Amino acid sequence: MKLTQKQDDGALARLALRFAAWAERWFPDAFVFAALAVVLVAIAALLNGAPPGVIAKSFGDGFWSLIAFTMQQVMVVVGGYVIASSPPAAALIDRITRLPRGGRSAVAFIAASTMLLSLVNWAISLMFSGLLVRAMARRTEIAMDYRAAAAAAYLGLGGTWALGLSSSAAQLQANAGSLPKGLLDIGGVLPFTETIFLWQSGAMALTLILVSTLIAFWSAPAPGQAVTAAMLGVNLETKTKAPEPRRRPGEWLEYSPLLSIAIALLGFGWIAQEFSRANPVFAISNLNTYNFVLLMIGLLLHWRPRSFLDAATQAVPATTGIIVQFPIYGGIAGIMTGAAALGGHTLATRLADLFTSICTRETFPIVMGVYSALLGFFIPSGGGKWILEAPYVLQTANDLKVHLGWAVQIYNAAEALPNLVNPFFMLMLIGVLGLKARDVVGFTIVQLMFHLPLVLAMLWAFSLTLPYRPPVIP
Repeated sequence: MKLTQKQDDGALARLALRFAAWAERWFPDAFVFAALAVVLVAIAALLNGAPPGVIAKSFGDGFWSLIAFTMQQVMVVVGGYVIASSPPAAALIDRITRLPRGGRSAVAFIAASTMLLSLVNWAISLMFSGLLVRAMARRTEIAMDYRAAAAAAYLGLGGTWALGLSSSAAQLQANAGSLPKGLLDIGGVLPFTETIFLWQSGAMALTLILVSTLIAFWSAPAPGQAVTAAMLGVNLETKTKAPEPRRRPGEWLEYSPLLSIAIALLGFGWIAQEFSRANPVFAISNLNTYNFVLLMIGLLLHWRPRSFLDAATQAVPATTGIIVQFPIYGGIAGIMTGAAALGGHTLATRLADLFTSICTRETFPIVMGVYSALLGFFIPSGGGKWILEAPYVLQTANDLKVHLGWAVQIYNAAEALPNLVNPFFMLMLIGVLGLKARDVVGFTIVQLMFHLPLVLAMLWAFSLTLPYRPPVIP
């Protein structure tokens, strides 16, 4: 039986389904939002008094300023997908699906798993949890609600990923070579010890994992009301691709693990030296090192070069938005920090003055958290949006003497909130699961109701425990 909507859905779930349907119909592609942002920022710079020629030059100068970071983020996606789709990952999924004893506990198990994995890599979390939901749904004896499970699988992106190692904002601020000059001068270099490795950040992540797992358990329908994958018409059969016959001598190396082993030995030899000569915390803060580790692990897990290359090929389409949009964001940042009016004020300094005038050191986390969350509905890109916000967020933090690393974490925690209801980042997951965003949002909006006040309260409370330090500019 194919089911489109349960008649006994609660009022909140029905409201969320209507919102998702509206968003699917009226939300344009994320590139349109980026293009509109260019136009609006250019107009704002013009109204601020910057000459048109200066605005155009600032846009062009900034356009390629993020080229290194763009490629690094592409490799985050590729490395994460390669690991999540490897044969050992599939075997692990098959084993852990046997652990939960009921449908609601299965949903809670998926929620905890994806949020923990997201602290390592958001792409691994998304793909692994999607495959885990499909495998769990094949256990027909536990009557798991497929929609609730899908929403649980998305909680890594909607709750904790930006507090982990693949946080775009934290990675960008930790790598001087990836930072645009204007941003480097304002915030300096912030290693992971000043952002995601703060104990306050860890406490926030742990709290969100515990609360979200409990909400996932209690909001999942009971067995008698669960909507299964079969009821939704989802085909759960797995299709394995048999190895193609080797017709040419050159293909032998593609299917032999010898090259994978040789490259991995070299790679892990370099990794061992890198981590022995420097503090591991600082070593993993380097985005190139982080991606190198992911790729070497992925190469070994796939064992054969052909399998590794096939997985990397499948990952590339998911990077299109990063490749196309990040240069646009770089151009916007160029206008904001470089297109000065005759008095020397840029848009970044104007916005910093505005937030400084309406904020105090105590209210900064709340005001900036709400602002970042609202902006995230329209610019669903953690790294790209940070480029837009960072110039005035960090300048305001300097003016109000707020810990700069915590300013990054305020952005990180708040930026993830709109992901819970914005269909943009759901696309990869629901594609794997054979669902639509409307099937998932009814459950994620329940999470948002708890996350919003909890996150803002923690951002404010933990901010009071951190002293201000001036930016470190190399």
